[in-house]
Amino acid sequence: MFEQLESRLSDAFKTIRGLSQLTDANMADALREVRLALLEADVNQDVVKSFIEKIRVEFAGEKVHKALNPAQQVVKIVHDELVQLLGGKQAGITMNPKGPTVILMTGLQGSGKTTTTAKLSLHLKKEGYRPMMVSADVYRPAARDQLTILGQQLQIPVHHPAELADPVKICKSALKALKDEKANVLLVDTAGRLQIDDDLMAELEKIKKEIAPSEVLFVADAMTGQQAADVAKEFHRRISVTGVILTKLDGDARGGAALSIKSVVGAPVKFTGIGEKLEQFEVFHPDRMAQRILGMGDVLSLIEKAQSASDDQEAERLGKKMASGDFDLNDFMKQLNMVKKMGPLDQLMGMIPGVKIPKDAKVDDGEMKKVESIIGSMTKEERRNHQIINAGRKVRIANGSGLQVSDVNRLLKQFTQMKLVMKNIKKGGVPGMPPMRGRP
Repeated sequence: MFEQLESRLSDAFKTIRGLSQLTDANMADALREVRLALLEADVNQDVVKSFIEKIRVEFAGEKVHKALNPAQQVVKIVHDELVQLLGGKQAGITMNPKGPTVILMTGLQGSGKTTTTAKLSLHLKKEGYRPMMVSADVYRPAARDQLTILGQQLQIPVHHPAELADPVKICKSALKALKDEKANVLLVDTAGRLQIDDDLMAELEKIKKEIAPSEVLFVADAMTGQQAADVAKEFHRRISVTGVILTKLDGDARGGAALSIKSVVGAPVKFTGIGEKLEQFEVFHPDRMAQRILGMGDVLSLIEKAQSASDDQEAERLGKKMASGDFDLNDFMKQLNMVKKMGPLDQLMGMIPGVKIPKDAKVDDGEMKKVESIIGSMTKEERRNHQIINAGRKVRIANGSGLQVSDVNRLLKQFTQMKLVMKNIKKGGVPGMPPMRGRP
């Protein structure tokens, strides 16, 4: 996610590292590099111009902390302005306090509206709401069937009036059906349409007038760059978009859509799709995204993923055993299973500060499957006490897992090293490791 922009900005900051002080000249050089990085990221030109000017004003006003070195000063200013550019603060769904909340999902064809409607429904269900979905797409073959299948997978009701073919009447029917389903949120999946198709845009205006939604969300493909912002602007002109959901953000190396859309449209990014699975859907946090763009990681999101993927009591028990260094291969397997629930390894590693994944590198989830196979081929006694695993046992374990003895040796070596590290930390630290610092 945004690896090209992150790399380009990192190069820009290199030009001022080692300087004893910032001057107008070297600040101008740094700003020129930042400007080029944003333009290469396909950020709207007017947005880039305004962004650079705000940084210039901040620098001239000397609002940064004097204890910071020149490079840190620039990073701080850029970070603060990136947060504002991305929306300033996290914007959630506006719920209707007096009745059911209606959410109108809009966007172009192929942006992923139907799947995103299901993802948002699942998110709201986890938050304690009772969502119901309805498809007002009467143009795309099997569009309504697709939403119905997704609803069945998530155990979320889908209103499907087969006798109706008019999108407005379908939406009215869905509003009446909310009470029968005991739902308090209605998500309306509309047909994809071009912003220049006046008839379909007029239809969308009629739907909005009829159902009076609390939210009008524009679903945009992040990989289309600033074009997504331009299209969203026209939708906003016709139906007053209240928020944006960016899909395919995990495949967006540039970041043009995310960085342009708030300034161009005036509506904040509220959620992002980060994969094909229905669970791969996140609340958009401008401050955390700014940190990731600047290579600072996203520890808070990583912690949230860990909390949602684990049983609190089990996680606390395992945590204590890990911290004491008194854990066995059974505990190690339980930790791996928790990590698997958190999502793809490459996404998790991207949240860790300082961890850089090469552009074309792939983080192999298959290695985790090898570990599972090896531990699964051990006896209960071997898992409890790995030290009894001799050469003969290693051969048996390798044959049982379908792997090589070298794979078994590698796992046992890694596990032994891990136990040693945890014991050293308990005693007061690991030689060569910098001290851990919390958030200021």
